[in-house]
Amino acid sequence: MSQLVWNGLFLGSFYALVALGYSMVYGVIRLLNFAHGDLYMLGAFSGFAVLGALGPLVGSSTVLALLVVLVCAMVLTGLAGVALERVAYRPLRTAPRLSLLITAVGASFALEYGTRIAVGPNPKVYQAQLSSTGLEVAGARISMAQLMLVAVAVALMAGLDRLVRHSGQGRAMRAVALDPRASRLMGIDVDAVIARTFFIGSALAGAAGVMAGAYYGKIDFLMGFLIGLKAFTAAVIGGIGNMRGTMRGGLLLGLLESFGTDWLGGEWRDVFAFACLILFLTLRPTGLLGERVKERV
Repeated sequence: MSQLVWNGLFLGSFYALVALGYSMVYGVIRLLNFAHGDLYMLGAFSGFAVLGALGPLVGSSTVLALLVVLVCAMVLTGLAGVALERVAYRPLRTAPRLSLLITAVGASFALEYGTRIAVGPNPKVYQAQLSSTGLEVAGARISMAQLMLVAVAVALMAGLDRLVRHSGQGRAMRAVALDPRASRLMGIDVDAVIARTFFIGSALAGAAGVMAGAYYGKIDFLMGFLIGLKAFTAAVIGGIGNMRGTMRGGLLLGLLESFGTDWLGGEWRDVFAFACLILFLTLRPTGLLGERVKERV
């Protein structure tokens, strides 16, 4: 039982990091950015490129190298998210929602197959992988790699929560989410706030991509598709647009998958996760902490 709980929390931390980007963007501009999972993939490949550039540092200090790679990949992926918003989404901000949704799907395919053209179709192996040594706690086998990755994920989520709730930039984001027109009249640079939101959300997805590459050891250009759908599921479960709800939704989805896999078998893992999505959309479409909002006209 304790092993299932730990496995679920570990997996859920990845889902929560990626889902936060979905939730932030939706909360600010009401856009379901289906290209967000591919930013996770882009972060993994950015980390792979930086690892290759570091060279000798990888062999001398794997943990230090991965921390450097993590920061670099977050910056690169954040900038890619800003570019995506500027090129694909900003010109259509006043267009019907369906146009934005179709554009997001197109951007997803562009990122996937643009990466395939750039790096090739074959999976890449990370040059640095974390140690698998660990310890036993309450009957659960916990590796040092898992502990480190969960600690990084928790630190990033706590930092985001503090930024959104206790900083001027966070207040600007919440104001734009509430009413962008009134925010503009109050002197807030709405375009800059939206770009900053894309940067932060994309950087978190990039961090999750590097962590996945370091832990699993292999990356490919389609790796963001499924986790993007899982992260969307986590955001819906927690209450899309609600930061703390999204974090809890990611952890809950991880736990549901862990226990569902144990009960039904590994081949039912994805079926179980998306069945939970359908169940929540049917019974509680606003999620655990989401609120019903009225459309502004």
